[in-house]
Amino acid sequence: MPRRTATLLASLVMLIALICAGLVIPVPYSEMYPGPTTNTLGEDKGEPVLQISGHKTYPTTGNLNMVTVRVTGAEFRMNLLEAVYGWLKHDSIVVPHKILYPEGQTAEESDQQNAEEFTQSLESAKVAAFRQLKIPVGSQTVVASVVKNAPADGKLHAGDVIKAVDGTEIKANADVAKLVTRHKPGERAVFTVIPAKEAAAAQKKGKKPEGPTKDIAVTTTKAKDGRSIVGIQAGIDYTFPFNVDIKLADVSGPSAGLMFALGIIDKLTPEDLTGGKFVAGTGTIDADGKVGPIGGIAMKVVGARNKGAEYFLTPKDNCSAVVDDHPDGLRLVKVDTIRDALSSLEKIRKGDTASLPSCPANK
Repeated sequence: MPRRTATLLASLVMLIALICAGLVIPVPYSEMYPGPTTNTLGEDKGEPVLQISGHKTYPTTGNLNMVTVRVTGAEFRMNLLEAVYGWLKHDSIVVPHKILYPEGQTAEESDQQNAEEFTQSLESAKVAAFRQLKIPVGSQTVVASVVKNAPADGKLHAGDVIKAVDGTEIKANADVAKLVTRHKPGERAVFTVIPAKEAAAAQKKGKKPEGPTKDIAVTTTKAKDGRSIVGIQAGIDYTFPFNVDIKLADVSGPSAGLMFALGIIDKLTPEDLTGGKFVAGTGTIDADGKVGPIGGIAMKVVGARNKGAEYFLTPKDNCSAVVDDHPDGLRLVKVDTIRDALSSLEKIRKGDTASLPSCPANK
């Protein structure tokens, strides 16, 4: 066989071997790519995304779109060729698998965590919107979670409203731990609570849970640091003067908080926030209206622009990640609080876009 032919044949065999190896060799990576984007002012599967009852609402125009990112599943393992192809594509990102699915976390646990974060983000969005509009919001300390096999397991339940510990009124969720740690391990702490079932029934009627209460004694135990504990996590639950429900399927995580808060404000005020413009955005939000950074920002701006967005409300701390590589025709608007977002929306609807606080400043 001629030497040149033999060399070509050997190269071909080696190439085939490399391709075959690439198809079977798993790599510890996952892929992220743009997911659906939904107008919080519009509908999802034939139902309004924001459903408000018990308060006057106003017509809205334009778009306030929340955006999502799709990721490969927890059990999916990329091969080498898929990883290389993903790295080369502009509309996807290949990241270490452990970033999306921490070591030891099952797919079910990941889904549960994301669902809980989504629920919490909706609650924070409602509180931030109501406070911005000066609508009173009630709050109360509740049992957020109970540690399995802890002294409180089976006695206290998630959703129980904690009114007092050892007869001392609870005014903030931090009071619970302070009162429990006054005990020596092995002593009993008495919780005065409104059971979760009764509390939920009152909230469904738009009322603040007031009673009846039950006294429940729980024996304390010693934590690793020596403190007395009962095995609960106290949290804050809010009560609202009217109902705001958010109907959106197949979405999880906390990153839609800002856009839901803006959507609620738009629905509850006569001012048309967007002036008919297509605005998208992302960002967590807390009860005080502070906007926080999120993951997958590069894919979210791609998804927003593909849908037709002209402006993208970008958390301040995400600016540097996308300012040098984002779709043409999409204006990145830097926001740090809900007030920043509302101020920028006012400029957008008035056409005063020259003074918009744009990325890249990440200061």
